[in-house]
Amino acid sequence: IMLDILFGSKNAERVLQFLLARNSAYAREIALFYDVSPSVIKKQLEKFETGSIIVGRDIGNIRIYELNQRNPFIKELTALLIKSRSTYEPEDRARLVRKDRSRPSRSKNKPLVQRRDNI
Repeated sequence: IMLDILFGSKNAERVLQFLLARNSAYAREIALFYDVSPSVIKKQLEKFETGSIIVGRDIGNIRIYELNQRNPFIKELTALLIKSRSTYEPEDRARLVRKDRSRPSRSKNKPLVQRRDNI
């Protein structure tokens, strides 16, 4: 795909595609999705954050990233990513845009409490 040449690496495109598809993510989540090293993804995230292409915010001890909606080129970048995504294999495209359910984690020893609806 041509965007890896434009962005300098395949992982750069992957980071942006993932953030566009999922709205926000953390480094390990993206690395697990593409089965690559978290350090490689973190490097791309830091590069894009330095360039104001994405913004990051800390939630607890996790840094969450999303596309910077205030970037003056966000519409053009989004259009380019969507156009590029149209060249993906159908199953790759479907896997990328599918929203996986995620549950918040809880402490190991914390009891599971059943919620009861109003009776």
